[in-house]
Amino acid sequence: MRRLRPLLVPLAAVGGIGLLLAALLLAGGRDPALALEALWSGAFGSADAVLSATLVRATPLIMAGLAVALAFRAGILNIGAEGQLLAGAGAGAAVGIIAGPALGPLAAPLVLVAGAALGAAWAGVAAVLRRRGVPEVISTLMLNFVALHAVGWLVRGPLQEPSRVYPQSVPLPEAARLPLLVPGTRLHAGILVAVAAAAALWFGLRHTAAGFRVRASGASPDAARSAGRIDVARTTAGAFLVSGALAGLAGAGEVAGVTYALYENLSPGYGYTAIAVALLARLDPRWVVPSGLLFGALEAGAGAMQRDAGVPASVVDVAEALLILLVLALGAGQLSGSWRGRAPVTAHAREEGSGRLGAGV
Repeated sequence: MRRLRPLLVPLAAVGGIGLLLAALLLAGGRDPALALEALWSGAFGSADAVLSATLVRATPLIMAGLAVALAFRAGILNIGAEGQLLAGAGAGAAVGIIAGPALGPLAAPLVLVAGAALGAAWAGVAAVLRRRGVPEVISTLMLNFVALHAVGWLVRGPLQEPSRVYPQSVPLPEAARLPLLVPGTRLHAGILVAVAAAAALWFGLRHTAAGFRVRASGASPDAARSAGRIDVARTTAGAFLVSGALAGLAGAGEVAGVTYALYENLSPGYGYTAIAVALLARLDPRWVVPSGLLFGALEAGAGAMQRDAGVPASVVDVAEALLILLVLALGAGQLSGSWRGRAPVTAHAREEGSGRLGAGV
């Protein structure tokens, strides 16, 4: 029973999301029964809804949610999963389009590797700035906009389709695409990568020395540095890079498994929703998977609700926000170490020579 206690808050919050939606619909003068039925039908009403909508939308949310969960567990407030995802999508598309035909069976794996590599590099910029006293909340948020406009430049410049009419790249060759798991659906192998990443991250955090260093650095940087003799700066920098790699992998998976091309508005905000996914999972990689499935179902059902019941899909966004506020209000003490870690890191940056900037934070 004690092991299940940490799950009571998120489970209670999930159970209340129907009530939140019903209350919002009633306040807007809508029929809750009709709207919720359309929501359920769009997410779980058929095998195609589950395989081609819910699971497909959940895949990038799980990957990006793992990225956020790892960063927060390490005491890093990484708000840049959206930018890292877009960077990974751009890198994956470039490798797939340019080198895909020549790579053959290696094309799809290398698309994912390229996405993860640039996602890590994108996070690495913020990691370097963090060492110099720049808060990662600011740097990662600003880098989101840089990545957004970089993708816009790619699809209007070097990767734009030959007619130069549409802001998108040419399609990826078949060799650079992830295989479909179920013929006739949109479900691709990216969901297996996401689940495997969740299992690997959970095992790494719980059963390896590196994982212990990450958890200790996030819980109390000063104690980890003095009592545990842990190189906190190096540990958090490594966690930052892995976090960016996971988000970049999510973007490359979208290009190789869903869109098959790079678009200007590739992500509907997956990187931002991933913060909610990680918080609802209480930063536990195991629970990021069902949390991502929940948010994937909500996003899949929102379109059906708008189409079949005439209810704006933004109502689901409001319910998601209220759900996260409810989780935090009911008690998220497990998360507090992530925020406590910010001040000691800034102090450490001052000790390393960037005192005036760190002192102003």
